[in-house]
Amino acid sequence: MTSFMGVGRNRLFWRGWHGQIQQNHHCVIFCIFVKFSTFVNRKPLLRQKTTDLLVGIGARLAITRNEIGLSQSDMAKEIGVSLRAYHSYEKGERGLPIEALVMLDEKFGTDVTWILLGTKAARVQHDIDALEEFETSLDRFLTDQGIRIKSEKRGAIVARWYRSLTDGKEIKMEDVHTWIELLRE
Repeated sequence: MTSFMGVGRNRLFWRGWHGQIQQNHHCVIFCIFVKFSTFVNRKPLLRQKTTDLLVGIGARLAITRNEIGLSQSDMAKEIGVSLRAYHSYEKGERGLPIEALVMLDEKFGTDVTWILLGTKAARVQHDIDALEEFETSLDRFLTDQGIRIKSEKRGAIVARWYRSLTDGKEIKMEDVHTWIELLRE
């Protein structure tokens, strides 16, 4: 009968039936697998949250750029990044650097909080009925047109529309349709 003794550096040790401490080189793979699976099983949740966050930021960035009226290459020049880098920000593949956020605020007066978090301090008398009506019409349009977009991107559209409502600006549905085209899968 054998009993487990512990894990040494890259080897598994156990007490054999003669009472001698034995080691097994084949157990190295098992030990590495156990360590790796413990590490990997914690990682995807964080990675998924980061991915969702970056996709949401990218969607809000695309909407902001469209509102300003610039192409991706023009926006990249304005905030001092390459077109390739800017494109990856909008697609949610990379995080937006702080310097770029500062440039967006300084040059265009962009709500950086909204780009990062999708929120803004809401007025006390916000219009929930208008928000529900907008979401219903947005969902109806997406369904009728057979358009699929990620929930983070849909959330960015709704949040941007709501921000305009709280700022007292009317957003035309043509603009919303343009946002949808920008964010299609």
